[in-house]
Amino acid sequence: MDYLAQIAARSATLRDAVASAPSVEARVPGCPGWTLHDLTTHLGGVQRFWAESVRLRGERPTWHEPSPADELLTWFDASTADLLSALREASPDQPCFTWWGASGAPQTAGAVARHQVQEAAVHAWDAEEAIGKPSPLPVEVASDAIAEFVEVSLGSMGAWPHPPAVLTLTATEGRSWSTNLTPSGASLLTAPPSSSTATVTGTASDLLLGLYGRSPLAALSTTGDQTFDRLRAWVNTD
Repeated sequence: MDYLAQIAARSATLRDAVASAPSVEARVPGCPGWTLHDLTTHLGGVQRFWAESVRLRGERPTWHEPSPADELLTWFDASTADLLSALREASPDQPCFTWWGASGAPQTAGAVARHQVQEAAVHAWDAEEAIGKPSPLPVEVASDAIAEFVEVSLGSMGAWPHPPAVLTLTATEGRSWSTNLTPSGASLLTAPPSSSTATVTGTASDLLLGLYGRSPLAALSTTGDQTFDRLRAWVNTD
């Protein structure tokens, strides 16, 4: 997947949704307490943070927000352009600061690009939901983001606080991902398990959004125990 093209495309989706909203003060259901202004400021700040992280090659970057004089969408467009420029200038294996060192995932510009597709994709969906027009995430984007979510986000959370379990997510488009949850943490299995504690089936888009607490559970079919509910609660309370 061309990560930079997808960052640009997903960011443009968010921008278009915000531009079409009657007000940037519209509430964002997927991010309780946030408005579209807050959401746009957040993603723009995230993109500037990671652009600086890539350029600093290991030092922790600072956080940036628009000033009162900035036009919000102009500032956001510049944020996306800054991130894409930093990533184009760096080699994929260039080291940089990340928050996910505990996961064992690469701490590189390439890993940042991969994670920023996920960030932009989920928040673009948030923006579309806020204007009443949520559209499914592209299958390619959602599928890669599910694996990245397990490897990076879950892999950084430490010990699984419940009995050991194997959670399998099965996309109706034909792929599946199994996660081993143990006192040692969460890890993505490279081969299908002999059995799963719970299996959740849905589109790749709904599965990813479900991991983020966005997708209604009615969109997903679950067999087995409550592992998926426990995982969602674990992620949202960390």
